[in-house]
Order: sequence, then structure tokens, then C-alpha cells
Amino acid sequence: MPKHQINPNQWIDLYSDYLFNYTITRVNDRDIAQDLVQDTFLAGLKSMKNFKGEASERTWLVSILKRKIIDHYRKVNSKKGKAEVRVNFSEEGDDEGSWLEKRVADPFDKTAEDNLENKELGLAIHACLSKLPAKQAEIFKMKTILDYETEVICNEFDITASNLWVIIHRARTTLASCLEDNWL
Repeated sequence: MPKHQINPNQWIDLYSDYLFNYTITRVNDRDIAQDLVQDTFLAGLKSMKNFKGEASERTWLVSILKRKIIDHYRKVNSKKGKAEVRVNFSEEGDDEGSWLEKRVADPFDKTAEDNLENKELGLAIHACLSKLPAKQAEIFKMKTILDYETEVICNEFDITASNLWVIIHRARTTLASCLEDNWL
């Protein structure tokens, strides 16, 4: 299998929008999201020698970004104990969601309750996925779970990129509603 190449000169053009959109959904603050994406690019430049080419360049950058997001919440939590995270449950008006206080969990501090909750959430997600139309569910899984490239999915289903994002949006909206009813 050919190894992936790294080309930092194209990162901003190729990945900045994707990384920003990935980040904004997790930190819900435009300035922080932009800073985290910039930090990701800088960390990528500093650790280019560690890029083995086993994953795509985008996947490698996302893995760096995930660590930056975790570090961000650890920093916030060390300052005030807890971080406020906005969770959107619906898209209706100004009252789009509720503010929840959420501690960022230590991945090494898992309890039986955490494992049970994760299992229950996984079952709820699969149950909600099974309620989606087959094509919508398959496209959603390919893009968000299996991390297929947009172009690959569009070619396989003979759809445009904008159509793909409409399908993803509709699936997310339906899943959020289903999870709110069946898990939350």
C-alpha cells in the first residue's frame, strides 16, 4: 500500500474549513476554534518528521486536533473545575439548547457506570440509525463513522457534495431528535 505524503503548503487550502467545522462543534466558540486549528497546523509543522504516511494527511491532522481540544478542556477545567458546554438539541429559535456543566473525563478513570452508560449510548445510537432511511444511514455512517472522503461517497451514490451535506444534516437532525427521545 502506498504511503501518504505530507504537504504543509496546502494544509490551509485543503483542511482549514474541515478542521474548523470539526472544532466549532466541540468547543462552540469561534475564536477558540480558530486558535485550536492554528495550534494544530503549528504542531503538525513541528512534528512532520513523525508523519509515517500510514494515515491520510487529514486524518493525521485531525488526531493532532483532537489532542489540542482535549488539552484545551483540561486547561479550562484546571482553572475552574468545570467547563460550560452548550449542547444543541434542536434548531428552534434562540433557545437552541441548554447549557450543561460537563467535566471532561479522564480516559484512565473509567468506572463501571461509565462503561454501562457508553454501552447504553452505543445501543441507542444504533437503534436510532436503524430508523433512518437505508441510503441516508449508509451515507451518514460512511462519512461520520468510517471517515470516508466526500468524493468517494459522492461517486458511490452518484450524488453531489452539496446533496451529501444535506443528507448528513438531515440524518444528524433525525438522530439528535431520536436520541433526545430515547436516551436523554
